[in-house]
Amino acid sequence: MTSWIIPILILTALGVLAGIVLSIASKIFEVKGNPLTSRVREELPGINCGACGYVGCDSYAAALTGEERVEPNLCTPGGETVARRICQVLDIPFEEVTSKHAVLLCAGSLDHTEYVMDWQSLHSCAANKMFYRGRGSCYQTCLGYGDCAEACPYDAITIDNGIAIVNRRRCVGCGLCVKVCPSNLLQLMTGDDLVYVACSSHAKAKDTRKGCTTGCIACGKCEKVCKEDAIHVEHNLAVIDQSKCTQCGACISVCPVNIIKRIGGQCHV
Repeated sequence: MTSWIIPILILTALGVLAGIVLSIASKIFEVKGNPLTSRVREELPGINCGACGYVGCDSYAAALTGEERVEPNLCTPGGETVARRICQVLDIPFEEVTSKHAVLLCAGSLDHTEYVMDWQSLHSCAANKMFYRGRGSCYQTCLGYGDCAEACPYDAITIDNGIAIVNRRRCVGCGLCVKVCPSNLLQLMTGDDLVYVACSSHAKAKDTRKGCTTGCIACGKCEKVCKEDAIHVEHNLAVIDQSKCTQCGACISVCPVNIIKRIGGQCHV
């Protein structure tokens, strides 16, 4: 009977001994964390979106309390409130947070495009995009399955008429929607007053018109009318240099397909 009890006792003793050794080793080789880092981390929202440029909130907190100077206002989801708290913890002057919002560079709703595929598989933009080029008549249109809406922790995106709609009042610029869009249609933009091209197609004009009635046809009228040299047609698509754009609205008024949009403000022309 004792033949099986002894091995069990030996194994139990070894397990206890190993636990004691590991416990002692963990105390000896423990890496002490920076208490200030923990305090900063507590102020961050914890969604690990990467909008600050770091892997997550832990990395940003570590950088803020490291030797190199890191801006305390990079957390756009936390906004001014979090930035002020971080500055208080670090005892440094407050710096304003530059607001960012997600913008959909596509206007291809079902009023302007159509579905050319009866997709019966997983209802996901990423999955649908992997099959040929997606279900839209335009190869670069919003697929409308809502991967971006599901990724948004702030309920700032909805799908309406086959296209993603961003609620700018709820959007905090975390960028999670940007990361999941398989067509790269979502982009973070700075400021509440901006002019942008709501199209991402680089197809030739005739091919663009076949797939979408409101896509950029690269006519160049916007480029010619811009006095600030802020807009140019590149690879069959009008592109705006936001650093030069004064939001005058001249390009909006001459666009024949109404693909140049404005968010906030008033046109000056």
